[in-house]
Amino acid sequence: MRIFISSLYTETNTLSPIPTGLRAFEEYGLIRDASRRHDVPAAVPLGEIRRLAQACGDEVIEGLSASAQPAGKTVRAAYEKLREAILVDLRAAQEVAPLDMILLALHGAMVADGYDDCEGDLIAHVRAIAPAAVIGVQLDLHCHLTDAMVRDSDVIIAVKEYPHIDMAERAHELFHICRRTVLGEINPVAALVATHMIGAYPTFDAPMSGIVGNLRAAEARSSILTASIAHGFAWADVPEVGTKVLVYADADLPAAMNEAGALSKQIYDAREELLPRYPDIAASLDRATALSGLVVLGDFADNPGGGAAGDSTYFLRELLARGIRNAVVGCFWDPVAVEFCAEAGIGAMLEIRLGGKCGVASGEPIDLTVQVLGLREHHDQGCFGFRQQLGRAVWIRSQGIDIAVCSVRSQVFDPDAFTGLGISLESRRLIVVKSSAHYQARFSEIADHLWHVRTPGAMSLDFAAIPYLKRDGNYFPRVQDPWALLGRPEPRTFVRRRALA
Repeated sequence: MRIFISSLYTETNTLSPIPTGLRAFEEYGLIRDASRRHDVPAAVPLGEIRRLAQACGDEVIEGLSASAQPAGKTVRAAYEKLREAILVDLRAAQEVAPLDMILLALHGAMVADGYDDCEGDLIAHVRAIAPAAVIGVQLDLHCHLTDAMVRDSDVIIAVKEYPHIDMAERAHELFHICRRTVLGEINPVAALVATHMIGAYPTFDAPMSGIVGNLRAAEARSSILTASIAHGFAWADVPEVGTKVLVYADADLPAAMNEAGALSKQIYDAREELLPRYPDIAASLDRATALSGLVVLGDFADNPGGGAAGDSTYFLRELLARGIRNAVVGCFWDPVAVEFCAEAGIGAMLEIRLGGKCGVASGEPIDLTVQVLGLREHHDQGCFGFRQQLGRAVWIRSQGIDIAVCSVRSQVFDPDAFTGLGISLESRRLIVVKSSAHYQARFSEIADHLWHVRTPGAMSLDFAAIPYLKRDGNYFPRVQDPWALLGRPEPRTFVRRRALA
């Protein structure tokens, strides 16, 4: 078979003050060999697809891959340029000989000026170029999962876990379902249900962990090919934002509709339990100081992986005010502070102004006297099978607190974000990471206690108060029981032409 693969990947927080321009994508590289790399997000899904295709004797034609850290809206010209670059690669491949499969690694919550649904727009253009090809799409579970995405593709699979530990597993699943579709062994038909809920649901925590277990159990039933829960990305003001369920069955629409309806009801029935009732900074530090062993706390609202700046000072300010020592905090995104510290050199003592630079959500900057204890020109960290760039980075210490500061914005995924700078985590009492949930996967291996903290910042957990202009207000938790108001949502069904043949 002839298989085209490509990726366009970013998540848009429309409340973020940070624009996503072409330079944000160039930071990670505009490349056509992502499947052979280890330092870009697309390396994991596209690398797995290439491995499987080669094992089957298939030809892989790889188009552009582009990714950017989550931030504010993508600049229109940047999106259109990247879309056209992918389409140029696709047209060239299609002109040589018809493609059998087109497999795309996308996010699902990319918004650009003039485009509320970048993925739906891109997939429509891809379909127009290759109307007979099987189009498969892998999405982040924080996708908006629009009708347009489902209508113009054959199969969409979202990762099941948050933290996203299953990206390779989902790529494996997508490849084989699409290949069987090309061979005529199966005919995927889809049912999509909107739950009228908006939230954030880490899957390592109950009750979401149990719901993901039920999701996997549904896939084991006769005729069900794959099932996905699209959590949605709450911090995007688009009409389709919200939690949805998508189920594909093999030429069996009633089965797809039944499973999608059942899974959506499970989520809806657990809506109160799913609300993120995390403690605030003060309560978390009160609790942490009373515990023995290592405590790891997630600074939820200053997560660069959700479009936050990564430079808020609220947590650090409270640590300093309480005189807490033997703590580690990071990673701050502050290229100016990094440059000053790097110029001064390891061992130097200097005064810096840290954080608080990107807007109201960042809080006020903190003036500190610091000692520079570590410097790395090209720092990086582990991230679910690839290496996440952190750029030039420094380890500084002030008042007994060790702080990691980087010049490439990223949330913390792995302890080596700290240890790679020389910061030892042994015998520590407290680590504060700028991350919402992904840190759980690796930090749970070293923590005695770990939890998410409700913090001020760009990712408010008060979902009822998010100032949507494009999304209507008939959703939980703004409305206590939207199903009673609107009726139980009916599945929308999608059948590709080949399924009717």
